[in-house]
Amino acid sequence: MTSIFDQDLAPIGANYAVQSPVDFIERTASVYPDFPSVIHGAIRYNWSQTYDRSRRLASALKGRGIGKGDTVAVMLPNIPAMVECHFGVPMIGAVLNTLNVRLDAEAISFMLDHGEAKVVIADREFGEVVREAVSRLEDKPLVIDVDDPEYGEGVQVSDLDYEAFLKEGDPQFQWSFPDNEWDAISLNYTSGTTGNPKGVVYHHRGAYINALGNQAVWSMGMHPVYLWTLPMFHCNGWCFPWTITAMAGTHVCLRRVDPEKILQLIRDHQVTHMCGAPIVLNALLNVPPESKAGIDHEVRSMTAGAAPPAQVIGAVEEMGIKVTHVYGLTEVYGPVTVCAWKSKWDDLPLHDRAKIKARQGVRYHTLAGTMVGDIETMEPVPKDGKTIGEIFLRGNTVMKGYLKNPKATEEAFRGGWFHTGDLAVWHEDGYMEIKDRLKDIIISGGENISTIEVEDTLYRHPAVLEAAVVSRPDEKWGETPCAFVTLKPEAGDVSEEDIINFCREHLARFKVPKTVVFSELPKTSTGKIQKFVLRDQAKELD
Repeated sequence: MTSIFDQDLAPIGANYAVQSPVDFIERTASVYPDFPSVIHGAIRYNWSQTYDRSRRLASALKGRGIGKGDTVAVMLPNIPAMVECHFGVPMIGAVLNTLNVRLDAEAISFMLDHGEAKVVIADREFGEVVREAVSRLEDKPLVIDVDDPEYGEGVQVSDLDYEAFLKEGDPQFQWSFPDNEWDAISLNYTSGTTGNPKGVVYHHRGAYINALGNQAVWSMGMHPVYLWTLPMFHCNGWCFPWTITAMAGTHVCLRRVDPEKILQLIRDHQVTHMCGAPIVLNALLNVPPESKAGIDHEVRSMTAGAAPPAQVIGAVEEMGIKVTHVYGLTEVYGPVTVCAWKSKWDDLPLHDRAKIKARQGVRYHTLAGTMVGDIETMEPVPKDGKTIGEIFLRGNTVMKGYLKNPKATEEAFRGGWFHTGDLAVWHEDGYMEIKDRLKDIIISGGENISTIEVEDTLYRHPAVLEAAVVSRPDEKWGETPCAFVTLKPEAGDVSEEDIINFCREHLARFKVPKTVVFSELPKTSTGKIQKFVLRDQAKELD
């Protein structure tokens, strides 16, 4: 039967526009031009200035021949230039690739090559790594040097200075929306479960929607004062560069996590919101009592990863910092589920409140669907809080796919859902709670560590016969790599320190095993190493 609404009412200019988070800065700059946008040490910008600087960046990049679909990589800490790149790069249809500043030259070189970066914007703190990474490339990108006054001299990476580069651009540059909101806006690399990282591609629509989802689940309101304790290179800062801008908030920059400075900035600038891994919250508890004093307003912290222990949540909230627990992955633009709080839980004992708060919760308003399902059949598991299944997600805030990796993309989207690889139970009220990971990724201080990459390094040691790496619980980092190693019969005297030092020579420091156990590895009848046995052993280590 034909409905009266079946007539051809096609989208036209009057009733349809491409959704892009780049639009947030234009609106905020026009409505609140004099409101503070960025605070960084002695640097103060308002929204009119940040908009002009972002347009200068876009114009200068275009003047150098950068355009739609070109990758602009950035190796930057949380500084004003990083905020500007989140707008200036996509203004010309280019794709922003935020690089993990903790990685070594080999990993960075792979990413620059795989992502075909045309430009690298790098802070001098990482100059040595960037120069070595670029030197390995056959096609050399344009390198732009960022000299942050809050850091010091560092290693100059290029004769082209960022501030001088901005002067090449027009502050009134007329940028345009992408032709299609499905166009790529950013490229983020994740360790995944293989040695080589996978390139996760975001689109304008997803970034726009998840940015607003952050505001919705956190009820942030207008003019939040946001402290950048979360690295902006992580999933584009969980989309918060765009969220804070949309709400005409203030970006308070922080180059690196320093608990005393965090508390100082909270007091000095009346910070209202911040994000980060549980290790950030834990660090705040270990500062001298006098540093904790003076916070006379509520601060809200969003955390993800291994849930903080009950005593950490309680102690942090006693400081005036209210904790919200979220869950997500690089492949879904950062957080997409939240342990949405209910007032009926307020009067529960601390341990019980913390246990509930540790759940991964329910979907964002902006995520189309979540399911805890059987790994093979993909049928929903019972909501009994006991039956374990895999977390599946779908919606506009799921990645386009993995760059140049159709096989991995197809597998990730098998059955019409995104497969997270995380194992969870479903409670009666629909709240999810992770119990284990399907794969063996270790999350240490918010960083993903591929056990395969660490194992490959261990096997390169001349004395190592067999190696397996699993997670070991750690009060500070959540979990750290624990290596179980079988030495060759002729190895001689090899110590734990020898193995760790060898790994330090070949891996980024956060990937290096903190513990090495020499033993025979437990195996199945077919010769497969039983990692679940090793994980249990790692938990029992002194």
